[in-house]
Amino acid sequence: MPIEGDAPAWARELALAYESGAHGQFVLYGNVADRFPSRGRFVSLTAFLDAQLLSGFELVFLYDPGNGLSVGRASEAFQKWPGAQLVGAQTREPRAAVELITRYLRYRANLSAMGRDKVEHIACIVRGADQILPANRQGEFETASLASLVRDWAAEPPFTELPFASFLIADNLNDLHPMIATNPRVARVRVPLPDVATIEQALAQLRVDHRKAFANDDGHDAAPLLAGVTVTALHALVKLREHEGRPLGNADWVGAKKQMVEADSAGLIEFIESKKTLANYHAQDALKTWLRQDIALWQAHDLRAMPMGYLFCGPVGTGKTFLVECLAGEAGVPVVKLKNFRDRWVGSSEGNLEKIFRLIRALGRCIVFIDEADQSLGKRDSGSGDSGLSGRLYSMIAQEMSDASNRGRVVWILATSRPDLIEVDLKRPGRIDVKVPLLPTTTPAESAALLNALLKRLELVIDNAEMSQLDLPLLLTPGAAEALSVKVYRRVRTANETPAQALAACLEGYQPPVAPDVLDFQMRISIREATDMQFVPPALRALAQGGAA
Repeated sequence: MPIEGDAPAWARELALAYESGAHGQFVLYGNVADRFPSRGRFVSLTAFLDAQLLSGFELVFLYDPGNGLSVGRASEAFQKWPGAQLVGAQTREPRAAVELITRYLRYRANLSAMGRDKVEHIACIVRGADQILPANRQGEFETASLASLVRDWAAEPPFTELPFASFLIADNLNDLHPMIATNPRVARVRVPLPDVATIEQALAQLRVDHRKAFANDDGHDAAPLLAGVTVTALHALVKLREHEGRPLGNADWVGAKKQMVEADSAGLIEFIESKKTLANYHAQDALKTWLRQDIALWQAHDLRAMPMGYLFCGPVGTGKTFLVECLAGEAGVPVVKLKNFRDRWVGSSEGNLEKIFRLIRALGRCIVFIDEADQSLGKRDSGSGDSGLSGRLYSMIAQEMSDASNRGRVVWILATSRPDLIEVDLKRPGRIDVKVPLLPTTTPAESAALLNALLKRLELVIDNAEMSQLDLPLLLTPGAAEALSVKVYRRVRTANETPAQALAACLEGYQPPVAPDVLDFQMRISIREATDMQFVPPALRALAQGGAA
């Protein structure tokens, strides 16, 4: 397999495996729908394989569910074979295509055994292998028997005795029939999202091909800002902006990246670039000090004490999501918020997680945020109610969270009001190293500071003297305080009252949004999770031993 020196690492890995004789069948999964650099242009994966790896092969079969079987490069020997005329309409169905390829391979093997054949290198590229051999139909005889035929190409004579290579292309490994995906004779090659060098190469080409789209670009290197973006998405963006007459400038890349990443993820994530910092988060000074120390270690590349992940737990409305955004802004990294990755179809949820992990690995430094983690993460032993889905999702997430190669690149943050419902093993050190309870106010001064901070956002001010005269509620959460501040703003605008008068009126008959018994329960279980009691206000520490607040 001849290959250019600047070929991607995965392509060099594949070529080595074939040339060494270690493998003859390959599953390519991941970023397989993208474009790849080949001889100064960007081409599809099929074209890349044909041009870069298979140029020395005499015969190349191509199959995809839409077009059926075709021959990308036909040898003279193949054209003389009686079965060659069957390629076309009669081999559109997967079984017909696989059986014809198998017949031809046996034909070549028989000729070779009789000494009537010269060596002919043969390749087969199967696109949409996860559609032809889907994991969610592994119990069906027809699918299983077809998977068995394809598996034989990798493991059984005479196929292994021929100079034959087969490439099965799938979006996600988890979507592919396990007879293929877990076969030890099959080499699984993950195609990653493009690295910075590839994006630079793509931008250089686009600047030549679409000059008008870069009219506002000063040549500043945008490639590092576009980590996690596919070349295909970048091409589409540039062509669209050129057509609209809206040239791209340096200020456009961050917003464009969010747009492209979320589009490629098909709604599985929310990509957040936060401008907030820990200065925007009020109270819990001990916690903010701790987090700033961790960020300093992270930025200094001192990872020995850098946590792999955090658990933010506490009653509803205590600002868990807001703290994540503040932490990300302080660190200067994006947030990848996981959402909607559970799917009712067997195998789809696993495939969704595979896509998300692929994106995370490409982004560089980032925070991965899972809200309502007690509901999203699944259980190690979920029983049979969901066909084992929760257990499989749990296993995938647990493995990714504990991957030591992610230390310094990815910080996981789980948020929940019910930390007791998250598996203990998932919360262990090495996955979640710091567990932080986020709690309501415990003093009138804390309640006053929280309310004033939120009122300030609404351009309202109550001085300290006026605030001290009010009977402010304790155990006030940021969510409750925000609702209260909105009521104050409403009265100021509609009842012609001062902010202090409006707040005093709103406090009459005030009812907390969370019932006291629910608030007490959620505080207790969160405090018991704390990795350090310095995160817990002195007034609430008795709750850790079951005492009264």
